[in-house]
Amino acid sequence: MSTETRLRRSVPESQGVHSETISKLLDYFATQELELHSIMLLRHGHVIAEGWWEPYGAERPHMLFSLSKSFTSTAIGFAVDEGLLHLDDRVCDFFPDQLPDEVSPNLAGMQIHHLLSMATGHEDDPTERVISDGGGDWVKTFLSLDVERVPGTHFVYNTIATYMLAAILDKVTGQTLVEFLTPRLFEPLGIVGATWETCPKGINTGGFGLNIKTEDIAKFGQFYLQRGVWDGKQLLSQEWVRAATQKQINNGDDPSSDWNQGYGYQFWRCRHNCYRGDGAFGQFCIVVPQHELVVAITSGVNDMPRVLDGIWDVLLPSLSPEPLPENPAEHDRLQRRLEELTLPILPGHKLDSAHKFDGHYVFPANDLGIKAATLMFDGSVCQVSVDMPCGQSMMTFGYGYYEQSEFRRRGEIVLAYSCASWRNDTTLELMSRLVETPFTYTFVCTFTPGQVEVTGSVNCSFGPRESPTLVGILE
Repeated sequence: MSTETRLRRSVPESQGVHSETISKLLDYFATQELELHSIMLLRHGHVIAEGWWEPYGAERPHMLFSLSKSFTSTAIGFAVDEGLLHLDDRVCDFFPDQLPDEVSPNLAGMQIHHLLSMATGHEDDPTERVISDGGGDWVKTFLSLDVERVPGTHFVYNTIATYMLAAILDKVTGQTLVEFLTPRLFEPLGIVGATWETCPKGINTGGFGLNIKTEDIAKFGQFYLQRGVWDGKQLLSQEWVRAATQKQINNGDDPSSDWNQGYGYQFWRCRHNCYRGDGAFGQFCIVVPQHELVVAITSGVNDMPRVLDGIWDVLLPSLSPEPLPENPAEHDRLQRRLEELTLPILPGHKLDSAHKFDGHYVFPANDLGIKAATLMFDGSVCQVSVDMPCGQSMMTFGYGYYEQSEFRRRGEIVLAYSCASWRNDTTLELMSRLVETPFTYTFVCTFTPGQVEVTGSVNCSFGPRESPTLVGILE
């Protein structure tokens, strides 16, 4: 059975970092209004700073989105090291029963290393077309698509290509990514409780869907910084680590962009000669080999480049190769600040007459899928029961503090910390932070006799962040 382990801790100055610099980095994130959920800094293998913005916490996993891809790459690396796969294996050879009637030369030429380097030959990202296909066989749909270019000649960020790596591993080993990685990576590193979403066929999604804790991300980065060595044992070959993290294909020509520095095997090259795994809305595992630095971050941001800019512009210039003089006062100030990190909470204004708005409100068909909502006010909390196609969610909102409950999001049950505040005698604001995801939902409810108008927003999103106003009728 895997046992959770913690990384070594150290005072920043003993690892060549000023405590004051880390405080300045926190200042940067605050002034840029970047919603970080956690940060962990490692130097020379020691955690020198760590913090979670309340209500996020060290004990909770966080949705990684595409940072999952780097873990999928690692699984393929283990398989290659063990002789289970080869980089020049052809994708078609693994799925003879799911091939189209006619296999084009470009599809026939697609190999594992093309999936790894996002160079499958597709003109555009086919991910949405594959996942939205009603058949539920993502492999078959992927193989049915046109491959417009010769594989290896054109970079297109392609999440479904990473899924194909997971499907190949599943086919060869009969194991999911989690099952395969557990004895090879998760158990040696002391990563406990990792979960990974699956496709309709039960295969881990590969390109997204992994959920682990911040310290687990940091361990993963340190593992790569140490070139596949952990506790003195070479778990993953140095050859794989080198290949995965070096430039395998050109992905742009803007020298100022961290998305144009080249792409490896499911790792991005960055400015300052470093590399990273990253996921939507600011999930980062950043490795800076020349400074023996690892940065793990989870967040809910729409502007990921500004997060990286803080690391490059504030942290890197101040790093010393040698230990610095101790500065207890500044270190204590930093520690207090890290312990007191928090995200904004609603002010918690109550309304004595709120119970007059109790009732069951029915909504017309809408894109959010909200069928009805039952609101109950008892003075100390607000309770909301929401009916959606995926089921019913019973939410409790505290006035000026968080109440914990479960929320159904796209069929999944997620943990929500929720608060409420009355803006005036007819307007209620509700906020739910889904503390194992990047997302925070805010709803403003305006009551008039017999109905309620609801407007919603989310802190980060692939699409619009504001939703249309819904009108619910009191039954």
